[in-house]
Amino acid sequence: MFGTLSDRFSNVLRNLSGQAKITESNVRDAMRDVRTALLEADVHFEVVESFTKSVQTKALGAEVLAAVKPGQQMIKIVYDELVELMGPVDSHVMYVQPGPTIIMMCGLQGSGKTTTCGKLAAYLKKKGKNTMLAAADLQRPAAVTQLQVLTDQVNANSPGGGHVHFYSEPDKVAEYGKAVGAAVTVCRNAVKAAKEKNCDVLILDTAGRLHVNDQLMDELRQVNAAVNPHQIYLVIDAMTGQDAVNSAKAFNQQLELDGVIVTKFDSDTRGGAALSVKSITGAPIKFIGTGEHLDAIEEFHPERIASRILGMGDVVSLVEKAQEQVSEEEAQALQEKMAKGTMTMDDFLGQLKSIRRMGPLKSLLGMLPGVGSALKDLPIDEKQIDRTEAIIQSMTPAERKDVNLLDNSRRRRVSKGSGTTQQDVSHLVRGFEMVSQMSKQLSNMSTLSRLKSMAGMGPKEMAAMGAMRKGPAVEKPKYKQRKKKR
Repeated sequence: MFGTLSDRFSNVLRNLSGQAKITESNVRDAMRDVRTALLEADVHFEVVESFTKSVQTKALGAEVLAAVKPGQQMIKIVYDELVELMGPVDSHVMYVQPGPTIIMMCGLQGSGKTTTCGKLAAYLKKKGKNTMLAAADLQRPAAVTQLQVLTDQVNANSPGGGHVHFYSEPDKVAEYGKAVGAAVTVCRNAVKAAKEKNCDVLILDTAGRLHVNDQLMDELRQVNAAVNPHQIYLVIDAMTGQDAVNSAKAFNQQLELDGVIVTKFDSDTRGGAALSVKSITGAPIKFIGTGEHLDAIEEFHPERIASRILGMGDVVSLVEKAQEQVSEEEAQALQEKMAKGTMTMDDFLGQLKSIRRMGPLKSLLGMLPGVGSALKDLPIDEKQIDRTEAIIQSMTPAERKDVNLLDNSRRRRVSKGSGTTQQDVSHLVRGFEMVSQMSKQLSNMSTLSRLKSMAGMGPKEMAAMGAMRKGPAVEKPKYKQRKKKR
């Protein structure tokens, strides 16, 4: 996400860093490039004009600090403006007492509204909230079935102490178009059902349309008047750029939106919708969809997004993703095993699965400050992790506990069982042994000694972590030099 925009910003700020001081001339040149970058990213024209003008004014009026380079000072100004452009945002759902908190979801057809309802239910379940999903999309018959399937998937696969209930009136689907208030009746009855089941939150999945029209708006206004929802969220597709912003503006004029949820955020390399919607509509982005899975929804934090755009990474989000997958007790237990040198292949397999659940490796690398932008074009073979998991799972419990048992015959058996080569198995075992040994040595050192040790590592030691991907370099056979005959 924001790949192209991030590159353009980096080039502009890199050019400024080579200047001796900030002047009106080089700021104007930089803002010309920034303006072009934002327009190419499909940011709304009014937003682009306002943003560049504000940055230029603050850059020229800023007090020049002797200890700060021009490029660094400009980064701070641009960062603050980006945060102000997209925020401030309170990403938390505002709950009412007594419940249920009623959330009405609306959006155009194809924006991912029904799937987002399931993701939001999974998010609330993780928070320990009992939620009800109400199928009020009566125009698309499959929407009722889809929402019921999502409900079952959230209860079966999503972590958390809450529970998700499902409410629908299938007979109302046939009445849609004939009975004007069919969707209103479903929503009103869903509120009663949610109260009976003591639900904390009720999510109403209303009907979408191919375009904004009077019939859609009239139905939404009727639902709004009938149940008086506490929050109204609009779901927009990030891939549609300014069209998404225009539709958000039309919805906001009719319903007074409380927030926007941007889907397919991970697929949009431009980011125009995310940068424009708050400024144009006044409704903040509350959540972003970052993938297909039900847990692929994140709270929107403008300061973190601004940091990603400027290539400064996003350590906070990376740590939060890690904490969601690995508990503090599990991390402590693994650290003790690594310190004692007793880490097993089962432990390593568990770590691999935790990393996979955190998201694509390329996305995780992009959150690393300083090196994220440099590694974004690094070719990463996700299938290599699948092969590594297959090798470990083809081992017996005793072999995963003690890799020293893996002689040639056992490695041959493991390679056949995993569909890999015997050399792949040997590379994995050798890399695992080197990492285990290094972890034990580093764990027993003081912090200062650890840094000195890492600083003095040669290429062979530093390549240990890559042994499981490429395997150790094969040493060429040494030949004795023949003596020249006189």
